[in-house]
Amino acid sequence: MTSSYLVLTAPGGTDIKHEKTRFIRDGFTLLGFLFPWIWLAVNRLWLYAVAAFLLQSIGGALMDQPGLWLVGFAVTFGTSLLVGFEGQNLRVRNLAAKGWQDEALISADRLDVAEEIYFSEIQTDLGDGTPLPSPQWDGGSRTERGTATSLGLFGFDGGR
Repeated sequence: MTSSYLVLTAPGGTDIKHEKTRFIRDGFTLLGFLFPWIWLAVNRLWLYAVAAFLLQSIGGALMDQPGLWLVGFAVTFGTSLLVGFEGQNLRVRNLAAKGWQDEALISADRLDVAEEIYFSEIQTDLGDGTPLPSPQWDGGSRTERGTATSLGLFGFDGGR
């Protein structure tokens, strides 16, 4: 199954070894679904983590009330679903607000393939000015900068 990976570079440009370059997969995150507010906090999305914690706490309190179990379950499950499906988009928007630039969009089966596609197109040299040849790649596709979603409800390549 092919996924979309959004490549983000740090504010002020990339470093020589590209150690700060981030690849974020667009799609469902199981850990975000199972542990929404913890996943958000680990990814430094503090305000969203607090909101998810409060929503799940309210849902848990409603589940304890007679006759409101279904409402409480819906609130808790809805919060989990929302973080599971849109958590990665929240990460991208948070980094973009901090100055990170979306460099490319890559469709690949796995993260290591996406990294290989991205780094195969970057010009490198041996230090004396002679460039290293880049390998040819036919295992995925790359889309240039400027592709973004309007609401985060659809994948970066048009589907989920």
